[in-house]
Amino acid sequence: MYPRIETISGKRLIGKYLKMSLKENKTVDLWRSFMPLRKTIINPVSSDFFSLQVYEQSDDYRNPDAEFIKWAAMEVSDNTEVPQGMEAYYLSGGLYAVFLHKGGPQNFRATFQFIYEEWMPSSGYTVDHREHFELLGEKYKNNEPDSEEEIWVPVKRI
Repeated sequence: MYPRIETISGKRLIGKYLKMSLKENKTVDLWRSFMPLRKTIINPVSSDFFSLQVYEQSDDYRNPDAEFIKWAAMEVSDNTEVPQGMEAYYLSGGLYAVFLHKGGPQNFRATFQFIYEEWMPSSGYTVDHREHFELLGEKYKNNEPDSEEEIWVPVKRI
């Protein structure tokens, strides 16, 4: 489960967002409101979905009570209009550690423990204060045991 390290450029996203915490998770509500509108997005770059977290403080991802903004979105080309009921967001890009998560959401805890408690302390990297996101591509199958998604953790060298 060791990551690849990748630098990405900024990306223009269109989608919907909600403020939530891990303790009061509204992810299901967010995706239920986004999915019926996804086909109104003009000029998507691909069919991949971004599940994006924007934290106020750099270590809020560790605090179950900390509120953050969560997006359900798709990447679009720069000249795209924002459909009614959606918003635009600019993902800043930068250096990321990219992990492959296999399985459903019930396995996320083990994946996150590996990333932050095993890999990160000995990696030579630390978490950077930028967007965290999951990329849900063609192998993503929601709650299925053979589902796959990429977890993108913003990092910087120590």
